[in-house]
Amino acid sequence: MAKACAVCGKGKISGNKVSHSVRRTRRTWSPNVKKVKAIVSGSPKRIMVCTRCLRSGRVERAI
Repeated sequence: MAKACAVCGKGKISGNKVSHSVRRTRRTWSPNVKKVKAIVSGSPKRIMVCTRCLRSGRVERAI
């Protein structure tokens, strides 16, 4: 299952986890994506959408 937003394309990003003693190890941050039923090109379809796109109204939810 893809963990990227189908609307804006937001996906995993990587960087450093920095401990209290300032040692650095690699880690990843995943976007907050939800599986929703949305209207895609006139028909309802299940897609993965980030919560920012849901909240801003970029996705038309199918009921």
